Amino acid sequence: MSIPVWVLLGFAGWTLVTLLGSDGVYRWSQILTKRATMSEWRADLPQGSEWYQRAMRAHANCVENLAVYAAIVVAIVATGVQNPVLDTLAIVLIFARVFQTLVHISLKPTNLAAAIRFAFFFVQLICMFSMGMFVAVHA
Repeated sequence: MSIPVWVLLGFAGWTLVTLLGSDGVYRWSQILTKRATMSEWRADLPQGSEWYQRAMRAHANCVENLAVYAAIVVAIVATGVQNPVLDTLAIVLIFARVFQTLVHISLKPTNLAAAIRFAFFFVQLICMFSMGMFVAVHA
């Protein structure tokens, strides 16, 4: 299995860890301690603490970007293009993804925190764009 495919699996796993380790723990702790009921959690309303809301946004951001990266990996696999450049970009991307999520969840929203989070997001955009262009040129 190629490194971009391994990174795709890691990205999917990180998305699940983000969901379960933040959103899931918060909601279930509220439910199990009878501070909330299952039916109180609604997707269309902002609920919970500020930390919980940041965790929800971080998870949603993982889901949104996972689809884009998955499409790029499908193109890599479909064309059979293999290159250390793609491997490096994939590895940089997953590290940037993890750090973006951690910053999003752990730091209160300040201009500095938002700038750091955006920097990690921008690295991912550059990686995905570069990978897509590399496949398009070398296919």
